[in-house]
Formats: sequence, structure tokens, C-alpha cells
Amino acid sequence: MTEPRPPLPPFESFEQAAQKARLAEDAWNSRDPARVALAYTEDSRWRNRDKFISGRAQIEAFLKQKWAREREYRLIKEVWAYTAERIAVRFAYEWHDNLGRWWRSYGNENWEFDEHGLMRYRHASINDLALSSASERLFHWPQGRRPDDHPGLSDLGL
Repeated sequence: MTEPRPPLPPFESFEQAAQKARLAEDAWNSRDPARVALAYTEDSRWRNRDKFISGRAQIEAFLKQKWAREREYRLIKEVWAYTAERIAVRFAYEWHDNLGRWWRSYGNENWEFDEHGLMRYRHASINDLALSSASERLFHWPQGRRPDDHPGLSDLGL
């Protein structure tokens, strides 16, 4: 039996969609691939940049590689639009590579959920911007969940 992941579709308000997006953001900021993978159906299908991923095992393996490469990862998501079982978000995250160069990655995701609130489809388009220096960073919180009082994307002008 699948453990429900509220809020469940149908999403009837912006607040429900925003809560779902914040829970996803919190999980991704944990950088725990096993925890993140549990939010997806067993047969979830992803397109992430140029990668096509199917199922929780591939999701977990992908995330392990991602966070080994993208160090000190910090992410903010913001709902763009929603329907009964779909949510579109825009996001930005900051990270540095193994040489210490900082990057900000921007993108959009389209999500579709099953009746248990698990994501069955995730389509992500992402672009990377090299930051000139660490002083250009905007995401300044300790590793993990973004504090509630930290500005969101719109507040930061992103």
C-alpha cells in the first residue's frame, strides 16, 4: 500500500499547491536521495535536462550523483500555476562545483500527481549561470530547510 503524501489532488487552491511545492523544496534541500525518492511513484518518469529517468531506484541514483557534483546546494521553488492534479513551478538553486566556482541554476518544472499525492511525472528544464564570485550568492541559510523568513524567488527579484 502506498503511503499518502498530502496535500492530495485535486488541488483546489493556490495555498494547497504552494504547500505541495514547499514540501518538495524542503525534501530536496535535505539532499537525502532516499527521502526525496519516496515522494515519487514507483514508476515515476522524469525528464531532467537531457536525462530521462524511470522509477525510484533511478531517481535515487541520479540524486546521489547530482549532490556529489552540486555542493552546498540550496533551492527555492515557487508555484507558477496549478490544476486539479498538476503543478507548474519555477525554481532557482545555488551550488558550487569541486573547484569552488558558484553557480545559480534556474528552471521550470511540470509535475503530475496520482491520487495518493505521489508525483508520477516530472519534466524539468534548467539553465546554469556562473556567478562571478561567492558575493553574488543570494541564498544564505544553513544547509537544509530554507527558513520561513528567508525571501522567496519573487522577493529576491528572480
